[in-house]
Amino acid sequence: MKKTLVSRSHRLSLNRQLSLLGLSKGSFYYEPKGESEENEQILNWLDRFHLQEPTAGVKTMQVLLEEQGIRAGYERVRRLMRKAHIWPIYPKRSLSQLGVKKYIYPYLLKNLSIKYPNQVWQIDITYLPMKRGFMYLTAIIDVYSRMIVGWGLSNTLETTASLAVIKQAIQEYGVPQTLNSDQGAQFTSEAYVSLLKHHQIQISMDGRGRALDNVYIERFWRTLKYQYVYLYPAQDGISLYRGLQQWIQKYNHRKHQTTQQKPINMFHRSTNTSTTKLLKTV
Repeated sequence: MKKTLVSRSHRLSLNRQLSLLGLSKGSFYYEPKGESEENEQILNWLDRFHLQEPTAGVKTMQVLLEEQGIRAGYERVRRLMRKAHIWPIYPKRSLSQLGVKKYIYPYLLKNLSIKYPNQVWQIDITYLPMKRGFMYLTAIIDVYSRMIVGWGLSNTLETTASLAVIKQAIQEYGVPQTLNSDQGAQFTSEAYVSLLKHHQIQISMDGRGRALDNVYIERFWRTLKYQYVYLYPAQDGISLYRGLQQWIQKYNHRKHQTTQQKPINMFHRSTNTSTTKLLKTV
């Protein structure tokens, strides 16, 4: 499926095509073992349940599945939750970190007044179901304007996919002051931390078990899934990519309650320009 997204005979190089699609070389060559039809059905239910009950753990998910007539063992549900990048929100001991502890950074957004674009970005990864199979979407939202400044699809949870999205966002919209993420393995890695330090970006990470630390990107996931993904399940990766491209473009042109009744992209551009001029005169 992923190999149909790029062409070796295209005028663009393979690396450039993968970069534009937000795909890593590893994900391009990797041939994952597919899930059974029943497991894919469970994955789709788990994704919906998580949006409704973000605190639901494995046992609660089992109960919710049984209400749909699906019986699944504890280990099976836990494995599929991890595969769908679903982590229940509840206080955990600091020993149960998902990433490398030395790359975990404190949460910097508490009581922070966000006054201009590119002051704070938030990045996250979510599971997207298709009619057959699934993909992972990485997206970055500018907290001030609510604009999606970068996104990319991948069929794996490799760190390289997230790094490609960050690099593309920086190339198009500049360097943010702070980038916030969860403590997932993709973000508590040497490659991620090194990239942000290279651009002198402040690193902020959600506290473990805190539901509201990354709330803006979480709200975007909910809007995306209920207004597009669940209503129009994609046939394959190509149709999913094209559909997301159109939907996100429309989303960035919407008027938001925080954008003074301006389209999100225009609000981001005009406010960012004004802020830049102000900083130059100071």
